[in-house]
Amino acid sequence: MGRVAALAAILLALGGFFAWRTFHENGADDQPFLGYVEGEVLYIGPNEGERVASLAVASGSVVKPGDLLFTMSTTLLDRQRSEAVARIGQLEAQLANLRAATSRPEQVAVLQAGLERAGAALNLSRNDYERQLKLYRSGDVAKATLDRAEMALRRDEATVKEARRQVDAALIPGRTQEISAAEAAIQQARAQLEGIDIRIGRQKVHAPAAGVVQDIFFRPGEVVNAGQPVVALLPPENRKVRFYVPEPRLSSVKVGERVKVACDGCPGDLSGRISYVSSRQEFTPPVIFSDVERTKLVFKVEARLEGRARELPLGMPVSVTPPQPK
Repeated sequence: MGRVAALAAILLALGGFFAWRTFHENGADDQPFLGYVEGEVLYIGPNEGERVASLAVASGSVVKPGDLLFTMSTTLLDRQRSEAVARIGQLEAQLANLRAATSRPEQVAVLQAGLERAGAALNLSRNDYERQLKLYRSGDVAKATLDRAEMALRRDEATVKEARRQVDAALIPGRTQEISAAEAAIQQARAQLEGIDIRIGRQKVHAPAAGVVQDIFFRPGEVVNAGQPVVALLPPENRKVRFYVPEPRLSSVKVGERVKVACDGCPGDLSGRISYVSSRQEFTPPVIFSDVERTKLVFKVEARLEGRARELPLGMPVSVTPPQPK
């Protein structure tokens, strides 16, 4: 009895094998390929490390190009900007001081008044010296009195020369080299200010493309390093389906050809266009293997989804049907 059961089991297994082989040989070329939906996500982070100030989106938000995603704190940059503005003001004042030879009328007037006062004192000392000289020659005054008058005359002459030079110095503009150096310093300071403004503007991060926010990794108040992603954004055109083609059927898929995409509960008009065919074979990945296909070598193929197929969620299992040969 046991032998009969064992023989029946063997015959049943052989029948199943030949039935599968017949089906495989007759209809394998018509079977769709198994795959799943993937996406090339854009990981968007700040240019500089700082604290997240605010978020303008949430997971699942649909954004357009240029929409604000998040804002980073600018406390330190704001202080640097204030310092740069003050530095520019200081340099501009110094440049104006070098250029403004005649823009200080009050100061020049004071110096000119001093020159006139020194000239009056010189006239007085000159007259006194001439009078004392006549008296000395007539023997009416001592030599010491004449010497004192001469010393006063020489003193007042030196005072007039000094006052005149002060007036001339006030009327002379700054040297060309000094003005050029001051102008260059102002240009450098303005360039630094523009750089700070650019850095402040970059702390408001905008969407580089339209898409759906897949995930948010940091919240307001958390510190983020430069380049560390805060938001994951998936543009519609970055959705694709990945599937694997056995070597005997590799000739049925070519880059640029359109394929039909199907999944449970999905519309019947979904499609994509093949964008990549692997140049080397690999083992069937465990996420889509079957008992029959798992030991075979296959080629990875990717197809960019089109139209309504771009709405399929990531990870959705799909079947892909290539165009039938004519």
